[in-house]
Parts: sequence; structure tokens; C-alpha cells
Amino acid sequence: MLQVSAEQKKWANLRVMGKHHLTDPSLYISFWDVVKLCQKPLSNGKWRIFHARRVDEMIQALILRYIFRCKIKMVFSSAAQRKRSGSTVWITRKMDAVVAVSQRSAGFLDVGPDIVIPHGVQSGIYVPAEDKAAAWQALGYGGNVGIGILGRVRKQKGVHHFVRACIRVLPQHPDVNAVVVGAIGSSHQDFVDGLKQEIADASLAERITFTGELPFERIPPIFSALSAVCALSDNEGFGLTVPEAMSAEAAVLATDAGAWKEIIREGQDGYVVPVNDTDAVADRLALMLADREKLTAMGKAGRERVLADYSIEREARQLLDFFDSLQA
Repeated sequence: MLQVSAEQKKWANLRVMGKHHLTDPSLYISFWDVVKLCQKPLSNGKWRIFHARRVDEMIQALILRYIFRCKIKMVFSSAAQRKRSGSTVWITRKMDAVVAVSQRSAGFLDVGPDIVIPHGVQSGIYVPAEDKAAAWQALGYGGNVGIGILGRVRKQKGVHHFVRACIRVLPQHPDVNAVVVGAIGSSHQDFVDGLKQEIADASLAERITFTGELPFERIPPIFSALSAVCALSDNEGFGLTVPEAMSAEAAVLATDAGAWKEIIREGQDGYVVPVNDTDAVADRLALMLADREKLTAMGKAGRERVLADYSIEREARQLLDFFDSLQA
């Protein structure tokens, strides 16, 4: 939301209700400021758009309209891929419009969305390194080629499938090293310790690194240096990791979760495997590393795919165009 807002403010009078993680304080507006602002009609007769992305925000929109008599159009963006409760279905039906962020999330709505607008990523931040081998070596994780998995380190994210696939595949590719990038919560430490023991037993402790949580500014350079990125979650709402990796010209290997099957063109940008299938992950990873020219070509194709269909600029502009259509 914050990334999209940064783009939308270039073209629209935008405010964000809530300070959480807000990097531009000028965008902040309180609930009571929204009440005062939206009780006054616009001079041009148009509606203000209240864009909700969570259920509690839809409730806030309903309070604004029906208790404080604010003149707003209520729009909800839906990413969830699960059956909704009766109360959530009722609230969603009260919205003036519903946006789905993927075809799959659209299928979980009680009533079809008004439009599907996929998320985008910042292609100017997630950029490919001019020389991936040199960029990878500069990071200090060893080897000449890097592969990785990024995100919270837990079982639900499929980290164990990545590690066990690496244990099988890396011995055949001595120039390839792997990283697991992300925070390790205390409740998941035993899980990680078990994986580290498996790595040590396979004599690969120098080639598979757990980085722990890193500051954001260190994440894009890692994407830029990686030749392949795995995203192996059990489930996702959308899953920005895949288009971020593609934007940085990394080939991708992902499970059939979130919007990944819609984003990845099989064999062109990467591959999609079933959820919770270590054998499939290992087989595809071996295939990708066996043909380095194709691996590079998949990364380049992925970058082109993101620039064409999954940029943050496209998402922001498409949302604003849709909001304009609600004024009719």
C-alpha cells in the first residue's frame, strides 16, 4: 500500500489514514480529519474514494458513510485466498466496488470483483546487477553463483523444502552457494536448528547461509545478485517476492500459491511446483542449474514481464483510472 501510495500521490490528492510504517508524514490524515474533510462535498460534484485493504478499514468506511454522513465511494481490494466469514461477506457487499489482486483471489469472493488489478513492484529498486557473478561474490556468501529464498524463516514459507533441495543439488554444482534471508522468530528457532543440523550432516555449512533479519536497504542488492530465487510458501495472498525477484532478473521457482501461477510463464521466467513437494523443488532446481544460459535467459524474460505487467506504476495508474470510472 505504501509503495502504491508513493506513486499515486504524483497524480492524485492522496492521504493515508494511519501512521503505521508511513515514510512520508505529509500523507498522514487522522480518522477525525477524514470525518471533517469528507462531510464537505467536493466543489466539482465528484466523490472522494475511500480505498480499504482490510476488513477493519471497510468497517471504518461504513462508519464514515452511515454515521458521519461522509460523501465517499467505498472500494475494497481483496487479496485473501480463503473462504470468508458471513460477516465479512456482508461487509464486502456493502462496498461500492471490489478489486481483486489476482484471478485466484477473485475466485474466493462471494460475488465476482468489479475488476482485477494485480500488485506491482518497484522495478527501479529491484534491478539486475550488471555482473551477477561479481555482485554475488561481493556479498561474501561464497561461490560464483547465488540462489536463495527470502522472507520470514518458518515452515509455512517452505524453507525446509529449499534447504533439502539444496542438500541434494548443490554437490553437483560446486560453484553455487545458497542463502536463506529473513527473520527467525523464537518460536521457529528449533525448526531452523534442525535444518542447520541437516546442512552440517551434509557437509554444506559453508555453502548454505542463514543471514537472519537484514535491514531493508540490504535486500534489493541480494535480489540483484541472485541467479535464482525460490518462493515455496504453503499459501500467499499475492506474493511480492516472485515479481521482485523477476524484476532483478532472477529466474524463479515457486509453489502454486498466491498469484505465482498467474505471474510465472512456465519454462520462460521459471517454474511452478506443487505445494509441499520437496522432490519437485529439487528436480526443478537441478534443471535450472544444469543450463546456465537458460537460467540467465529466464531472468531476463522475467524482468521484461515485470516491466510490461507488474510494475508499481501500472498498478497505481490502473487503480486511479478505476476510481475515476466510479464517478460516472
